[in-house]
Amino acid sequence: MKRRDFLKRSLPGAVATGALAACSSPDSAPAVQTTKNVQWRMASSFPRGLDTIYGASEVLAERVEALSEGRFQIRAYAAGEIVPGLQVMDAVQQGTVQVGQTASYYFIGKNPALAFDCCVPFGMTSRQQSAWLSEGGGLELMRGLFSDFNILTFPAGNTGAQMGGWFKQEIHSADDLRGLKIRVPGLGGEVMNRLGATVQVLAGPDIYPALERGAIDATEWVGPYDDEKLGFYKVAKNYYYPGWWEPGPSLSLYVNRKAWDQLPVAYQEIYTTAAYEAASTMQARYDAKNPSALGRLLAHGVSVRPFSRDLLERAEEAAMSMFADQAAKDGTYRKVYEHWTKARREAFDWFGTAELAYANFAFQQPD
Repeated sequence: MKRRDFLKRSLPGAVATGALAACSSPDSAPAVQTTKNVQWRMASSFPRGLDTIYGASEVLAERVEALSEGRFQIRAYAAGEIVPGLQVMDAVQQGTVQVGQTASYYFIGKNPALAFDCCVPFGMTSRQQSAWLSEGGGLELMRGLFSDFNILTFPAGNTGAQMGGWFKQEIHSADDLRGLKIRVPGLGGEVMNRLGATVQVLAGPDIYPALERGAIDATEWVGPYDDEKLGFYKVAKNYYYPGWWEPGPSLSLYVNRKAWDQLPVAYQEIYTTAAYEAASTMQARYDAKNPSALGRLLAHGVSVRPFSRDLLERAEEAAMSMFADQAAKDGTYRKVYEHWTKARREAFDWFGTAELAYANFAFQQPD
């Protein structure tokens, strides 16, 4: 029996059993502690039309409701419906909503080390990032940082290695980035600044209009499936790869700590299980939908181009210098960075063996 099927059948029963036990024992808490109805609101940083990223929030809500037999409900709201996409963390911290679905690198202004909860330039792939968070101690470090903001964080899924984005003009070397107006969030934006670009941070719904009217010259988002939905190919025909600033970005679910502590334990377990399923669903959907979407973009006349080695080398140099500068002046950042660096080195050693050898051979084979 699959774990989620077992949980679907057993957890509601466990809730009911707990309620009966409470009724039969004079020393037990009232039954309402395990059977009460709970309704939460969840604010997402993403538009409703992106059924991969935003869709994971719906998976979470559906599974929580099913596993609790309707007693625990979460209603998801897209970016702008309660708060703008870049204000989700504030909304959760202040208790405006109980849950937020977002990307932690949006909030490096609050604490630069929050970027490691999502991804950093030339960081780990999706599998490596997931391993570090779930099994390598990364999540404990992140939760320590988020405790300062009254937030408990959960991994919410990954897009896999992203594309490098849409450019109106061809980019032949790092020098072509100078003066370029580009939308890149997180520490990737900091690297772009160091390379001479002018960086803007825009939420998903705001990107296309800015690109269309010339407020920006280039943008990145995720990959073929989402990028096609957002229509970037209509106003920029040069599609670059790889997205070196987001090789494996992990999205996050923020939960208001007070709201979490008020949940019955059974509901906490239901939420944790549902979050895990939502996370795995996001990655699977991207992996299933990106290949055909790339084919459609090519049919629209899009030119898919690799970044030059010169650009990648200079960007990596700038990124490593940036990490070292921040670690030298911030002890909290340094603690996270050193832990992450060790995990990255070990992951690269291993993935650079069997995984890389297979990919170098198999991915290049003709049909």
